[in-house]
Amino acid sequence: MFNQADSKLAVVERLIAQQEAIFVQRQPKSAELAARARGVLAGGVTSNWQITQPQPVWLSHGAGSKVYDVDGNEYVDLHGGYGAALAGHAHPAIVNAVRDQVAHGTHFAQPTRNAIAVATELARRFGLPQWRFANSGTEATMDAVHLMRSFTGRDLIIKVEGGYHGHHDSVQVSVMPDPEDAGPADKPAQVPSSSGIPAAITGLTLVATFNDLGSVARLLDEHKDQVAGMIVEPVMMNAGIIPPEPGFLRGLKDLLHDNGALLTFDEVKTGLTVGPGGVTAKEGVIPDIVCLAKSVGGGVSVAAIGGTRELMKYVADGGYEMVGTFNGNPLAMAAARAMLTEVATDEAYQRIERLRARAEAGITKAIADNGLTAHVVTAGAKGCVVFADAPVRDYRGFLTTDDTFSNAHWLYQHNGGVFLPPWGKIEQWLISVQHDEADIDRLVRNFAAFAAAIHS
Repeated sequence: MFNQADSKLAVVERLIAQQEAIFVQRQPKSAELAARARGVLAGGVTSNWQITQPQPVWLSHGAGSKVYDVDGNEYVDLHGGYGAALAGHAHPAIVNAVRDQVAHGTHFAQPTRNAIAVATELARRFGLPQWRFANSGTEATMDAVHLMRSFTGRDLIIKVEGGYHGHHDSVQVSVMPDPEDAGPADKPAQVPSSSGIPAAITGLTLVATFNDLGSVARLLDEHKDQVAGMIVEPVMMNAGIIPPEPGFLRGLKDLLHDNGALLTFDEVKTGLTVGPGGVTAKEGVIPDIVCLAKSVGGGVSVAAIGGTRELMKYVADGGYEMVGTFNGNPLAMAAARAMLTEVATDEAYQRIERLRARAEAGITKAIADNGLTAHVVTAGAKGCVVFADAPVRDYRGFLTTDDTFSNAHWLYQHNGGVFLPPWGKIEQWLISVQHDEADIDRLVRNFAAFAAAIHS
């Protein structure tokens, strides 16, 4: 019997082969650099996430809303460095701040004035009074986990199945577990996410289900007075975009506090991108700890950890040593101050909202016009296409979506001059403060061409 879904899948697989051939033809210098790099760089790249099929893309520079590869191809950059480039590229405010600071020194391992300005603005936006700095999202979430354990004197933490919080041992558990390893839906297994993670440490991280307060309550009951706290992306962004259901975040905070445990929001991805104060301000739920990174530095590596006055007094008094040679680095603080005061302004967010709505409307129309089983999900500057008919509410639902369509879409966009993050259905696009309507229209046109090719 003819199966329409199977037929479309076969069409998509043919399109992938065609688009991969075009991809390689457009980028001979990338292929040459990749071959040379394999002799001195592991895998020929600087991060495993850059090993993409059919080959890595080597970039030469960025300006405004565009990036350019070593072959001279121009792209509307909606990759955004995995969400770090909310400022776009070479934003004058960031350039001036960094240029000025470079001329006055790049490292002292002592505090500078800009650190006060950055912390003051973060406190205003996120509602937590005191802050410390780090250099990456991984460092920020690592400090948050350590602080929760140190402050409570408890060893266990809870994380969400399918949630990514960096690559330190405590959170490298059930990040992208295969279905056969994931365990029952009502009691997800504790699956190490890579080699090199000791079982003794994996056993200290309990796994709950996003948007399911009952799963958290069960873990707290089973491990009474042993759980230090929970770390969660308040909008899940390791599985496309999965928003919290009404009352979920408030319920988490109440549930954890009732059991003497703490709540950490990992806003590394959502931070400034979902809105001026991230999901924390948008949902009106202030956790005990907030972790920020990516967009906060305007493209310069920086992270921040905000906490309640009680928790941060514990840090200040030496209860937990939050340290790092490059923490609060003057170059990072100068860039972060410019980002917070000159780039991520109310006017910029209004502009991003108009572009978000334009992208969502255009892609939604192309989906309807071509009878695709898909829908658009957005959260501020972030967005993605989910190739499923119903909203995804947790990791198990995310697993049911086929990433073949996402892969084909990525190739169509790339060959059409729009750089989206690779890895198909996992990642999201990022609209920067320097994008304009023409950039969004190119995204929509490419999607419409992709949808029409499948429909035909």
